[in-house]
Amino acid sequence: MTNYKTVLLIAAGAVALLQSACKTPQQNGSNPVKPVIVTDAVRYDSDDPAIWINKTDPSKSLIIATDKDADGALYVYDLEGKTVKEKVVSNLKRPNNVDVAYGLLLNGKPVDIAVTTERMTHKLRVFSLPDMKPIDQGGLDMFVGETEPEFRDLMGIALYTAPKGEIYAIVGRKNGPKDGYLGQYLLEDNGSGVVKATLVRKFGSFSGKKEIEAIAVDNELGYIYYSDEQVGVKQYYADPAKGNQQLALFATEGFKEDHEGISIYKLTDSTGYILVSDQGANRFQIFSREGTKSNPFEHTHLKTVPVMATQSDGSEVVSSRLNETFKHGLFVVMSDDKTFHYYRWEDIAGADLKKK
Repeated sequence: MTNYKTVLLIAAGAVALLQSACKTPQQNGSNPVKPVIVTDAVRYDSDDPAIWINKTDPSKSLIIATDKDADGALYVYDLEGKTVKEKVVSNLKRPNNVDVAYGLLLNGKPVDIAVTTERMTHKLRVFSLPDMKPIDQGGLDMFVGETEPEFRDLMGIALYTAPKGEIYAIVGRKNGPKDGYLGQYLLEDNGSGVVKATLVRKFGSFSGKKEIEAIAVDNELGYIYYSDEQVGVKQYYADPAKGNQQLALFATEGFKEDHEGISIYKLTDSTGYILVSDQGANRFQIFSREGTKSNPFEHTHLKTVPVMATQSDGSEVVSSRLNETFKHGLFVVMSDDKTFHYYRWEDIAGADLKKK
């Protein structure tokens, strides 16, 4: 006599096995990529990193990273993830994001700079590299004259170096209008060897769903990207003379929660990859840097990479060889356990993507 209960159990098991086999690797819990180095912890709240390449000796390159608090700091790490204590900048009022640029002319000499947004003072703070000395006379006021106080609370920043060498800060905020959410400021010498900032334009649409924090600039191709959280990544021209029209909206599907940190891995001056943090899923979604022949602003999804870093806001990547550990580049990712994770590019790329 047939035992129907047994048959039903066997059938249910077979269905479960079939469903498991049909799952994508992400659904099936793919092993996350492990970092080769985890940094010393910050004091309060790790948020965003930037990478400064020492062009004389790349092995002495530095990671500058924010500790986001009312008693916050810019931490400085070496390539072993150890804090360079004498370079740490303390007593910053909630530094949020940070970026670096090379060769700002001050007193006629090129100076590399690190720039961070200080949310509670509505100022940019500018420091020379690699010594991390202030060169801003206490800070540069942003979004002066805004009628809504919260429209001045700074968050994201990216630095754009134009073909002729001008350096601009692209600055975001905690909240802002539906249009003109970002500010673009020209950074230059005020005549006495100190940085000043001049507003060039306000641009960028905002969905109103959450906020805009992550910003990245592609210097060679001349584009600005930013994450309109819970919507996607938007693309604009970096050159103000080319106008304020939106060029693309991508990364609109498959994100668990917020769109966060954006990083650009450059294979050549025009090819490579755009990495976007899928924050709630502890993974990065990777898109083509270059467009297609029919659409130069079409960024194809290429790969999704789970990582050990959790709830990652900020990230940065370079494709240069830095040392024996990072032969094909370094990907630095914020993790919400007060640390930053260093990944080798080849571990992120796997067999699917190219390396420089």
